[in-house]
Parts: sequence; C-alpha cells; structure tokens
Amino acid sequence: MPDPLYLCIDQGGHASRALVFDGRGALQAASLREVSTRRTADRVEQDPEALLTSLHAAIAETVAALGERAENIAAAGVATQRSSIVCWDRQTGEALAPVISWQDRRAHAWLERFSAHRGEIHHRTGLMLSAHYGASKMRWCLDHLPAVAAARNQDRLAMGPLASFLLFRLLEEKPLLADPANAARTLLWNIDTREWDPWLLDLFGVPLETLPRCVPTRHAYGSLRLKNRRIPLTVAAGDQSAALFALGTPRPDSAYINMGTGAFIQRVFEQRPEASGLLAGLVYRDLGRSVYVLEGTVNGAGAAFSWAEREWGLENIEAELPAWLARAGDIPVFLNGVSGLGAPYWAAGFASRLIGSGASWQKAVAVAESIVFLLYTNLVAMQKIAPPVARMVASGGLARLDGLCRRLADLSGLPLYRPAEHEASARGTAYLLAGFPQDWPEERPAVSFTPEPDAALKRRYERWQAEMRRVLGG
Repeated sequence: MPDPLYLCIDQGGHASRALVFDGRGALQAASLREVSTRRTADRVEQDPEALLTSLHAAIAETVAALGERAENIAAAGVATQRSSIVCWDRQTGEALAPVISWQDRRAHAWLERFSAHRGEIHHRTGLMLSAHYGASKMRWCLDHLPAVAAARNQDRLAMGPLASFLLFRLLEEKPLLADPANAARTLLWNIDTREWDPWLLDLFGVPLETLPRCVPTRHAYGSLRLKNRRIPLTVAAGDQSAALFALGTPRPDSAYINMGTGAFIQRVFEQRPEASGLLAGLVYRDLGRSVYVLEGTVNGAGAAFSWAEREWGLENIEAELPAWLARAGDIPVFLNGVSGLGAPYWAAGFASRLIGSGASWQKAVAVAESIVFLLYTNLVAMQKIAPPVARMVASGGLARLDGLCRRLADLSGLPLYRPAEHEASARGTAYLLAGFPQDWPEERPAVSFTPEPDAALKRRYERWQAEMRRVLGG
C-alpha cells in the first residue's frame, strides 16, 4: 500500500497555495497564485471569486505536478486568513459581498457604542472589542449592502468566516460549517461553550440562522473533487493556528512567531489562559484534545512594508531588506499603526508616523524594527502572566530575513529557532491531517540565532517605547 499524501490548501492575504506533504512532513509538490487586495482608507477587501479561481488553479497545478502519485492523496485540509468574512447565497453559493479582510477597520467607530461591554466581551470570546474581527463586518454588510439585506429577508443569507465560504464552494456537499479557530475570530463565538453566543449575537444584531454550524477542527467537512476522485477534507483551521503545528506538537516553553501580512506571537496551553491585554483562543479541537493559545498580534508586518511603499514612494522593500538590515547607521523609529495598532495597545485609529529622518533604506529598516519592537512588547506582556519562555520559533515569509530574526533574538535575550520550511501553515495542516504522528522530522537543517548584546538596538527600542507612551498619552 503506497504511503498516503496530504493536500494542504492555504489561502492567505497575499497568495493562495496548494501544497502536498507526505506522512513525515516532506514537501512533495506545491503551487502558488498571488491574489490582489483593494485598499481605500480603512477598507481592505478582496474578490471572493478571484480567491476561488486562484485556489482552483493552485490545486490543479499541484495535482498535475504529482502525476500518478496524485492517486495517493488520502485527505485534504484548509487553512485560511482568520477574521476575514464573506456573505453569500446559501442556495446558489453566489458571493453577495467582497471578502472583508481581517485588516479592515471600517466599523471601528460604530463599535465604540459597545465599549461598556469590553470586559464581558473579552470574558466570553478571549478577544478584545475590535473592528478586526467579524461581528462588525457582518453587521456592516447587513446595514449597507442591498443584496445581503434581500437575501436575509428571503432566508437565503449565509455569513461567516472566509473558511466557511471556501468550504461551501469547494466541496461537493456544500457544507455550512465553521471550525473553532475561524469561528473564534468573529467576536460572536463563546470560547467556553464552543458555540455561537446568544448574548453576543443579540448585542451586535447578527442573526443566528445566517451563521455556519460550529464543528471541531477535525471533522468530516465534505468531499473535494480531484479529477475523477473525491478526497475527504477532514481539517479546517486558521492560518496562524495551523502554523503552530508545523514542527509537530507545539511546546509550552516556546513562543511561536509567524510573520507574513501581519505578525503573530503565540504560546500554547492545555486550558484557557488568562489574557490581560492579549488574546486567548482555541486553535485546535477534536473529540479528545483541545489546544489553547495566548496570542499577541501585530497587524502591520508585510502590510507595513506595502504601506511604506505607497506612502513614501519606496520600491521593492522586501527584496532590498537583507542588505539594508545588515548596514550600520543611525535608524529613526517608526510608530507602526498600519492596519490598526493591535496587542497589547488596541488603538484602531492609531496613525503611523516616523520619528526622525533618514534615507530610504533607513526608513525601511525603521519599519522592520517596529515589527520587532511590537513582537517583543507582546512577549514581555506574556512573560508577566505565563511561565518563562525558553526559546522563540519563527516562521512565515518575513522570517527569512536574517536581520529580523537576529534583532528578535538580541532584543529578547532568547535563542530563536528558524525551520528551513517556512510554509508553516501548510506543514502544520499536514501534521493535523496525518493525525499528530510521532515521527515528523525536519528534512533540512534549521538556523538558530543565539542572542548577542546590541546596545544600539536596545536604545532604539527604549526610544520607541517612550514615543509610544507619549503619543498614546502614557
């Protein structure tokens, strides 16, 4: 009997990917299709049909690359950008709204009317009251999009996480389901009951009957047709949730950092952690296992470089950064509110600004260091409410930048481990599909960064801290 293969569908902010891994975590085939994003002021949208087209193309190319070995694909899984939502017709599958991105903050002013309930909302969801999450986006669609309102009146409306829409459109059974990691980012899901919360639904005015049914991470979601075969899709998760499992079962003594469009730092727990100023989440659940996280979010990582290119007229920052990060010189500090200032500050309308001046390369390095400074600030907040961390593990596209990893290690005083396989979300999905195998080796050697003293970096961090306190009023 041939060894099974696992198809992992990864829909992210910049690209749709389809990757196939074997039962030991070795990559066998992969394809990528870039996707576009529309940005206007606080609005960030994507075309749902274009995302589906990109996924179909990536899947077809990956399956074709496998040739006859495609017959060995035993199961499929999907990991998507969390907090992004879609509205669609539950009868036809037609999208009735754009994908409203997790970065979108169009309803942050509307949310202020619920500020008196911040504590209760955090208790029920593990989240902060923020327009990044799905509730305000869904309410905006109900209030402002005639097609959504009409479908609601005709009992045809479905709303929910991007993952739920993709499952509905990709699978033959047209399921209306939501996994824990994606349901949790709607601000409507109760982390303790693991169901839609009636109090929250009433508070935000979101009808229960429009939402997907809540199911575990591992579930019989439906069948994905690959040529003449039907492949069971048995795992659905958030991209950051799946990334935790890229190296196998995540370790409690490690801080896991994934850096892409946004940057996220997570630690795992067997029970729901306390999360003052941070987020608590349930990232995986099956019949016998639950994995919780304490999480800090940096909304502007890759998105911050895109912002700098637009605002300052810089070009191709990420390609130039390896050389720029290695240069010596005075670096200004960048107060990074791109896509809204996340944990542990939570200031949706925070305006990004450069403190100081410099050439193009110095400005770009300042943006890169702001990501490091925000991640470290979240790590410090975690250290105050959880056991000490022994190491950091970095993944995602930006983790390929040695200068970023070096600064994270030096500023934190912790060793940083960077696996060679940076497609953490997809490899983590494969690990979940394979059923938590004990043998999950890394095929290529990792890189480790041992912390070294860097007085100049520490001074810039202290200056950045002081400027943040000044702008935020202490």
